[in-house]
Amino acid sequence: MAENQNPSQNSNNNRGSFQGGNTGGGPNRGGGPNRGGGPNRGGGGRFNRRPRRDQNNNDDRGPELFEKVIYINRSSKVVKGGRRFNFSALVVVGNREGKVGLGFGKAGEVASAIKKGSDNARAEMVSVSLRNDTIPHEVRSIYDGANILLKPACPGTGVIAGKVVRSVLDAAGVSNVLSKSLGSKNAANVAKATLQALRQLQLKKDIYAKRGMEVRTPAAPEAATAEKTEAVN
Repeated sequence: MAENQNPSQNSNNNRGSFQGGNTGGGPNRGGGPNRGGGPNRGGGGRFNRRPRRDQNNNDDRGPELFEKVIYINRSSKVVKGGRRFNFSALVVVGNREGKVGLGFGKAGEVASAIKKGSDNARAEMVSVSLRNDTIPHEVRSIYDGANILLKPACPGTGVIAGKVVRSVLDAAGVSNVLSKSLGSKNAANVAKATLQALRQLQLKKDIYAKRGMEVRTPAAPEAATAEKTEAVN
């Protein structure tokens, strides 16, 4: 009877024995040491994960500074599939202690344009000369069609200026000043003219140092009167 066994049954028995040795619960099953969730998986181990981008944003951008977007412009280009938009942003950055910078950025998204403008402004920051919380002297600056006039003011006056000029002065740390825009109202030109005016400011001691002179402090009125009295006696 065993010799007359059907060959198909033998093949089925061999197939079953082969599958029995390597069943799903064997050492090479999908859940073994090389499975997708093991130490060699694409995401790495728990302690080898890369830090998130938002955790290092503040460290990469340096110290905290005053930042303000002056204006955002949108332009469009007609292409085969429709219209493609592009954004440009003008950003002013300063520490409110005499350092200020102006940056311009372009990108396909508003957030990217602002970030580019902020990075450019931080890279181009310059130092300006201030006296207390105002400017040391009157100054006038012309940039293209923009014409800006700045005058010092006494404490309590505030910043008497338009939106664009006020943004640049606030970033520089000017709290009391009088200003007047006498030319074009283009925001970019007005901002650049204001920054150019701030860069023209000079303190008295700096002017004397360039000329090789010493700054002499005037004598007090009481001391001068006493010296005259002694001279008469």
